[in-house]
Amino acid sequence: MTVRQETTASPLSRAGDSPTRQEQRRGFRPDIEGLRAVAVVAVVLYHAGIPGVAGGFIGVDVFFVISGFLITGLLWREVAATNTVGLGRFYAARARRLLPAAATVGAATAIAAAFVLPPLQARSVFMDGVASALYAGNYRFALQGTDYLAADLPSPFQHYWSLGVEEQFYLAWPVLIIGTAWLIGRLRPGATARALPYAVVLGVVGAASLAAAVVWTRISPSWAFFSLPTRAWELAVGGLVALSIQHWRRLPLLPAAIAGWGGLTLILLTCTQLGPHTPYPGTSALLPVLGTALVIGGGSVTRGLGPGRLLCRPAMRAIGRVSYSWYLWHWPVLLLMPPLLGEPSGLPARLTAVFVSAGLAVITLHLVENPGRFAAALRRSAKTSLAVAGVASGAAACACLLLLMAIPVPAGHGPAASKATFAALPSASPQGADPHESAVDQAFAQVREAVAAAMSLRAVPSNLDPSLADAPADKAAVFVNGCVRSWRELGQNECATGDLTSPTTVALIGDSHAAMWSPAFEQVAEQRHWRLETLAKVTCPIQDLPIDSPYLGREYTECEQWRGQIMARMAAEHPRLVVLDMSRRYGGDFGFVSYDPAWIETLGRTVAQLRRTGSAVLVLGPAPDPHSAVPACLSGHLDDPGACAPSRPDAVSGAGIAAERAAVTRNGGRYADLTDLFCTPERCPVIVGNTLMFRDDNHVTTEYARLLAPVIGALADSAVTAQ
Repeated sequence: MTVRQETTASPLSRAGDSPTRQEQRRGFRPDIEGLRAVAVVAVVLYHAGIPGVAGGFIGVDVFFVISGFLITGLLWREVAATNTVGLGRFYAARARRLLPAAATVGAATAIAAAFVLPPLQARSVFMDGVASALYAGNYRFALQGTDYLAADLPSPFQHYWSLGVEEQFYLAWPVLIIGTAWLIGRLRPGATARALPYAVVLGVVGAASLAAAVVWTRISPSWAFFSLPTRAWELAVGGLVALSIQHWRRLPLLPAAIAGWGGLTLILLTCTQLGPHTPYPGTSALLPVLGTALVIGGGSVTRGLGPGRLLCRPAMRAIGRVSYSWYLWHWPVLLLMPPLLGEPSGLPARLTAVFVSAGLAVITLHLVENPGRFAAALRRSAKTSLAVAGVASGAAACACLLLLMAIPVPAGHGPAASKATFAALPSASPQGADPHESAVDQAFAQVREAVAAAMSLRAVPSNLDPSLADAPADKAAVFVNGCVRSWRELGQNECATGDLTSPTTVALIGDSHAAMWSPAFEQVAEQRHWRLETLAKVTCPIQDLPIDSPYLGREYTECEQWRGQIMARMAAEHPRLVVLDMSRRYGGDFGFVSYDPAWIETLGRTVAQLRRTGSAVLVLGPAPDPHSAVPACLSGHLDDPGACAPSRPDAVSGAGIAAERAAVTRNGGRYADLTDLFCTPERCPVIVGNTLMFRDDNHVTTEYARLLAPVIGALADSAVTAQ
């Protein structure tokens, strides 16, 4: 195979050649060029939120199979002819094809992010850009536990994960082919031209990868989605089609056409029938992968017939040629163009972004992709190709690093603010009044005064605690020591603090919103010589609700089992006080909605069940919803923290709180509405004194939790004595 012919294999698009020049090449498949169009359109429409394309993310799987087919065919034909692979030529061709365009879009994305995003978020994006320029972005996203299908603050570099998988595949695949050829040569000299041994190796690799994908999709979804070991089987399927292409070509025309149309139908069906809640890749990825294999295999016979009648149309092939650059541009444009223009990111804005990214793709094709691929000086020299491509990637990484240095770590620069302090005052209750209720009223009055004063803050204090840079990692100890159980963990560690020998036990139970109050309850337990048990599980409210997990993409059975274990433990231990809290941000993707009738009914039933054990029950009302990641928001409004303060009606549901209170009190529990600890009657500031209230878009910082310890203590005392 000549160097020119090597260029027919490319990873994410078939961009760059004129149709005439392409068709002059031996073995060129115009239907595959059209198939790339199907793949990229699916991904773009999915990311644009176009109704009916909820499974469009499978377009990347289509790309993977195409790459496996083209690259494996190219490598096998060369090794069959020469017993080896010209690695220099191979890597040079891949580098010319991919790196210049990826570097160009990456640098532009980083620069746009610097202008559009809040500084704290932008700095994280720059680090994503560095990882993506080094083609390791997929592992950065896996380490961060990114949920590609449900990310709250997605990175404009997030789509580069697939390029990382492709590049890692290009590094590993030729070595695997060469190693297989060497082994065959040692065992059976002269048999290196046979496809069967290579197919066996790819089959073993693919089976192992598929098994890992199925298992990891359940136990570690982010690694299953982003890593090469769990995606290699898709590339291997394409490789197996390439190695068996002679058998495909023996199919009669009718069966081949049926296979092709069936495969294309399967791809289109998965685009519409799968969705963000599908466990992926897992076994669900078999559908688009099988469909792509059928289209490619059947197309080796039908060519312009079968699905080729659609895929070979000029419009489809034109989109296929520009698909790589369109894939690179569409995601950052979708994310960054609306805020850059100050427009809401509604459907019209997203459709505009789709067309703008397509225009940028055409420009990139002609000014970057094609010159890089077909420049005579580069094609003559593998070393020059690798050097130029390496410089391009290095330049993109350096651009991100320079921006990281140019945009300093955001910090408050307003006058230092005094730290708010709340004290447990001696109760001066009116004649006949409950002294514990009076203590609660006095504690709340102190906080209301501080919250009201916070609305006059004109700049983020220079002594903000925690700082904006430190806030995202400001998690209570229970979040990192195993006390807060992860999605797949059952049971509960012994997470006791305070006076471990005390006969008085207080249990703090719920999801991460219960755990965020642990610092306050720990102080209270130490002061009152109580034994505190923190029993929490992520996104798992204690009510007996059937629950799905958007993160796991399935029924959240671990949550249901954990609830049963905790409720049985409470029945056995009979704590003096049980404190319940949970997020009120559960939407329909969990199978229920916060404050809906099922939520209210099961909350009352849970309180009644705990009361029957003899325990007092205190239910904490919700913390307000700030509607943004507060540290990132403040980093973009250092001189106007009020811009990050939502209105009280937007931040809390008065009707929902009232319904919860009624259900809890009706079943013998106590209910604490915490809204006044965060909000004035009009707005909910996010800084009190010099204390930052939220570490993200819904969790209280440890500093603010500790600051409210006197209030929490007064509420706990009132609940215990009212039993």
